[in-house]
Amino acid sequence: MNQTTVVPSGRLLSLDFMRGLIMVLLALESTEFYVYLHELCNRDSFSAAVMSQFFHNDWRGLHFWDLIQPAFMFMAGIAMTYSLTRQKEQGISWNERFLKILKRSSLLLFWGIIKRVHTPDWLSLNALDLTDILTQLAFTTIIAFLLFDFKIKYQILAAVGILLLTEFLYRFWSIPGFVAGFTDGRNIGSYLDYLWFQQKGNHYVFINWLPTAVHTLAGVIVGKLFMQFKQPLAWLVPAGIILLLSGYTLDFFEVTLIIKPIATSSFVLASLGFCCLLVALCFWWIDLRKHQKGLLFFQVIGMNSIFIYLFFEIVGRNWFNSYVIMLLSPMEILLGLSHHWFLVAAALATFAAEWGICYFLYRKKIFFKL
Repeated sequence: MNQTTVVPSGRLLSLDFMRGLIMVLLALESTEFYVYLHELCNRDSFSAAVMSQFFHNDWRGLHFWDLIQPAFMFMAGIAMTYSLTRQKEQGISWNERFLKILKRSSLLLFWGIIKRVHTPDWLSLNALDLTDILTQLAFTTIIAFLLFDFKIKYQILAAVGILLLTEFLYRFWSIPGFVAGFTDGRNIGSYLDYLWFQQKGNHYVFINWLPTAVHTLAGVIVGKLFMQFKQPLAWLVPAGIILLLSGYTLDFFEVTLIIKPIATSSFVLASLGFCCLLVALCFWWIDLRKHQKGLLFFQVIGMNSIFIYLFFEIVGRNWFNSYVIMLLSPMEILLGLSHHWFLVAAALATFAAEWGICYFLYRKKIFFKL
């Protein structure tokens, strides 16, 4: 295996594409686009089965939509590798870099809480929601940073250790009134939510940041592969296949079930396998084969990912979506559309407006970062 310590000078467009793709999918979800399309499908039809993949699986199993958060965390780890490497080359000390990470994590935590404001008592403990992507990323970012300067082999060992710790907590930490194991609403994660936030029977749990830290840490590792090796695919593809098979094997033999709401180790492994293979495919197709037509559509939204995410989650869900529907409502009768098809069209119009905002910022070279 040929190895080089030279950091690639060119920008990896495949990473921009993947980040943009994730944001496009999230933006469409925020407009209720998938909900409206699903309502148009006949029950038990093939189209309904396809559209069901754009919603979270209830408990055991894995839908396409269950991969979005891991991919978001994973890409954040890759971006962190490039950012921290650049800072080190600029002579920025470890303490200064750590303060930057603490500031970023604090802002992620703040915005992750603020974007969930929907009731007057949103700051009370029993209304607090700390399972959002941004709040989880606030914790996983710190863990990934603390392990950043370690060699790849030690980072892999740390990731394995995190998953083993998660297994131990869920399997062997028995609490009166709660069932030790992976029972919905009655596991160690649910108990800690009840203990800390007076919330009982939670489906998703706060301590998900512990196992999902592996997603961010794996992103850091993959970022190092891209920066240190001439042929990263020789490592990335086998790793993706092994991770995928490991996760599904654990689930198939019911050693550890694939469960996203509590991020079991089998879920982390399987989702990481998909992430690695998708990154490998995009790198091969875009950066090696030079198929780069149409990338601008994804780049403009991916390069302002945090801004647009907050925009469609806060402004979009609470106001903009409804405003666009109201604004376009005369077109429903004018064009003779059924109400469901009108809602699909309105969702696409909302997304187009949000993409347009990102395009304006892209042209003006305005990029918001935390």
